[in-house]
Amino acid sequence: MEASVILPILKKKLAFLSGGKDRRSGLILTIPLCLEQTNMDELSVTLDYLLSIPSEKCKARGFTVIVDGRKSQWNVVKTVVVMLQNVVPAEVSLVCVVKPDEFWDKKVTHFCFWKEKDRLGFEVILVSANKLTRYIEPCQLTEDFGGSLTYDHMDWLNKRLVFEKFTKESTSLLDELALINNGSDKGNQQEKERSVDLNFLPSVDPEMVLQTGHELLSELQQRRFNGSDGGVSWSPMDDELLAQPQVMKLLDSLREQYTRYQEVCRQRSKRTQLEEIQQKVMQVVNWLEGPGSEQLRAQWGIGDSIRASQALQQKHEEIESQHSEWFAVYVELNQQIAALLNAGDEEDLVELKSLQQQLSDVCYRQASQLEFRQNLLQAALEFHGVAQDLSQQLDGLLGMLCVDVAPADGASIQQTLKLLEEKLKSVDVGLQGLREKGQGLLDQISNQASWAYGKDVTIENKENVDHIQGVMEDMQLRKQRCEDMVDVRRLKMLQMVQLFKCEEDAAQAVEWLSELLDALLKTHIRLGDDAQETKVLLEKHRKFVDVAQSTYDYGRQLLQATVVLCQSLRCTSRSSGDTLPRLNRVWKQFTIASEERVHRLEMAIAFHSNAEKILQDCPEEPEAINDEEQFDEIEAVGKSLLDRLTVPVVYPDGTEQYFGSPSDMASTAEHIRDRMKLVNLKRQQLRHPEMVTTES
Repeated sequence: MEASVILPILKKKLAFLSGGKDRRSGLILTIPLCLEQTNMDELSVTLDYLLSIPSEKCKARGFTVIVDGRKSQWNVVKTVVVMLQNVVPAEVSLVCVVKPDEFWDKKVTHFCFWKEKDRLGFEVILVSANKLTRYIEPCQLTEDFGGSLTYDHMDWLNKRLVFEKFTKESTSLLDELALINNGSDKGNQQEKERSVDLNFLPSVDPEMVLQTGHELLSELQQRRFNGSDGGVSWSPMDDELLAQPQVMKLLDSLREQYTRYQEVCRQRSKRTQLEEIQQKVMQVVNWLEGPGSEQLRAQWGIGDSIRASQALQQKHEEIESQHSEWFAVYVELNQQIAALLNAGDEEDLVELKSLQQQLSDVCYRQASQLEFRQNLLQAALEFHGVAQDLSQQLDGLLGMLCVDVAPADGASIQQTLKLLEEKLKSVDVGLQGLREKGQGLLDQISNQASWAYGKDVTIENKENVDHIQGVMEDMQLRKQRCEDMVDVRRLKMLQMVQLFKCEEDAAQAVEWLSELLDALLKTHIRLGDDAQETKVLLEKHRKFVDVAQSTYDYGRQLLQATVVLCQSLRCTSRSSGDTLPRLNRVWKQFTIASEERVHRLEMAIAFHSNAEKILQDCPEEPEAINDEEQFDEIEAVGKSLLDRLTVPVVYPDGTEQYFGSPSDMASTAEHIRDRMKLVNLKRQQLRHPEMVTTES
């Protein structure tokens, strides 16, 4: 019977073992009766429980029962005494009925217990509380009977519950631990067969049971199980009641079985951990070699554009993300395996190393494939990026070549030509970069078969290779077409440069010719002081005209070249409508002015030559000097020359232009008049020689 089952009855304190002993060392059983009617069945249950606590040795010494009837009726006391005969007749040696101060009526108490000793089997005495010490030492009596023994029923009951709970739990736990430990000691085959049975856990926590036992043992060792701190150091559950030895024995057994159980759990945990690791390793390996590899096998293309390559990269990143989850499991498993290897259990080293090697090989191989695929897609993206840039450069160059050139001058043509050459050079650099990227990509594709898991990737690779080579060949053809067009455009632009140069030089020739005309009119005005000087001026003028003639011819040749270039370029020359008329007009003006200059110089030569003949004394030709006609001719030439100096040069368009300034012309005319005066004086001298003699 357990206290927890009859706890409500025990709490009523119908009877108790206070821990006191009689003079024979028998235990004292106290039955405190109260005013209310005592339930005999509950009392009987209480007595049965209390009498089951002491050991057989203790019971053999007998019990002294104190029936406290001070608050009860005589018939109740009598019933209790009679009940003791039925409950514990052999164990009861003395029954002390504590009577009240006002004793029961003699009629009531006429029943003599001492006469019934043989029938009852024990002695019954009526005694007042103050006389109870005649039979029992005061130190063995509780305070209710004037003794000094301290007893707390609820404290005893709580500790009794703890003891019984510990005993029950520890006994059950010992059986469970023994079953688990004994099962783990059997062979592998039996363990496999009973693996389900051996995997159960104890119904209670061994640590908690051990803690409870140690606390209980501490209480027992302090001899405070049924007493308080200030009470007598004696307990009914001491050595006599086998409580402390029983607890110690249970604790020793529990520690032994629990130590074995911990080792069993450790071995089982290690084996379970190893099995879990093996299971997880196979999950990682199976996924990487299964769905993971299938994902990589399905991704073989490189795309045909930047957008397509980026889409493939995004898909690859999703694949990498899925792989990362399994790689994280790999890292965790690798750490767990390393921890187990460091534990040093040689029986598992081979299996652990094999699992670690298998896991590492598969993960590293898969990681290498992912990296290879990523590098391949990155190379393809760079290749398509270079191809797109080159295509845009070619489009820009082609667009530039398709636009007709209409520059304003040669400098802009030179700048355009320089820009064209730079674009062509940039295309060359871009094409070279495309070849390098393409060759690198082809080299990577050629290595793709090394991780194809036996899959024939020749067809897929051929498509990729054909695409790459096709892009490079297409760019080469486009570049070649652009180069041919650049050559044509270069020739055309060089011709245009030459055209502009010819036009500029022709315009310069017109300017030079205009400057010669201006110099002729403004600086070529002297007619000479004598015939000799005039002849020199005439010779210089002819050379000056030759220079002008060369300038005019040079301009004509340049304009003829512009006509040819314009015909070649299929464009209209601006010179034909502007420069050529200007050149012809200036040349015509120069020719008229030059002819006028020649006429004047020739007249001056004739004037000076005749005048000099007359003015010089020439006795060899007196008849010539005396010829009046010569004087008249000289005078006529001089007047004609003077008149000519006052006449302007008239151009075909009606404009007029004078040689030099009026002062220059006046100076020249004055010199001619002076000569004419000398000639007239000579004429008079020849007519009147006496005038000369008189004067002399």
